[in-house]
Amino acid sequence: MRQYHTVLFDLDGTLTDSQEGITRCVQYALSHFGIQEEDPEKLKLFIGPPLDDMFMEIYGFSQEKAREAREKYRERFSTVGMFENKPYEGIQELLADLRDQGVILGVATSKPEIFSRKILEKYGLEPYFHVISGADMEGVHGSKADVIEGALKLLGKGPKETKGILMVGDRKYDVEGARTCGLPCVGVGFGFARPGELTEAGAAYYAETVPDLRELLKKLTGDAD
Repeated sequence: MRQYHTVLFDLDGTLTDSQEGITRCVQYALSHFGIQEEDPEKLKLFIGPPLDDMFMEIYGFSQEKAREAREKYRERFSTVGMFENKPYEGIQELLADLRDQGVILGVATSKPEIFSRKILEKYGLEPYFHVISGADMEGVHGSKADVIEGALKLLGKGPKETKGILMVGDRKYDVEGARTCGLPCVGVGFGFARPGELTEAGAAYYAETVPDLRELLKKLTGDAD
């Protein structure tokens, strides 16, 4: 019997390298408020968590100002930024492996679902997934725990039916959100986590590269001897 029959993936920093599009859109939003931010490390922190949270945490925006910044961000993201993005090398092959093994696949991302679907469709990844759960456009249900819970509901799983389901993500928010929902998480080192972030957050497994992740998931989802 296999250890895990279902795998949920984060999108940004896990399936795709979205740094260029996200950071440029954050710069665009900040410029609306007269802020010219050139520090790439500061801007990378926006990759993964809900946008409103990061505008408030990093720049001290009020909730209202953060919502305005989110709308400015989306002006550019909806036309240009979402496609300044590309799947990590080897991801499509990894997904094909899992599909061929009969593993159920899903996406759980804090990015709005409408944008997530367009990105997955453009790069030929959408057909691999049974469910895609993202935030709503207002960011009300955008925490990682919210979108994981949404994916579980789409799979017909209740809060006590999480055995055999695994999360994969590149930030502490993925690890923490998975734990809130009763799931173990694989932390990946090729995304945007700070050094030590995933270990400190309590990731159950770790994969440094896409080939490492492919090998790990093959073991975790394969039939036991």
